[in-house]
Amino acid sequence: MDKTSNNQNEKQNVGSSENQISIFSKRIKNLTEHLKSNKKDHNTRRGLMKLVGKRKKLLSYLKSKSNERYESIIKSLGLRR
Repeated sequence: MDKTSNNQNEKQNVGSSENQISIFSKRIKNLTEHLKSNKKDHNTRRGLMKLVGKRKKLLSYLKSKSNERYESIIKSLGLRR
């Protein structure tokens, strides 16, 4: 999945697991950058942890349903396993 097809696909099918994981990853990246400059923002840190948990659950669901799609999304987003 390259970035352009990913963005086009998000507009068409936002409910797919891959797109939800991609959206969560973007939000996690943004919140991480925010927390680097606002270390005492505990409410945002809590929201970040909730997002990480949701993404983890979606990744485990995707792995149980289709290992190929799981491997593809891991590689395209550069996530650790």
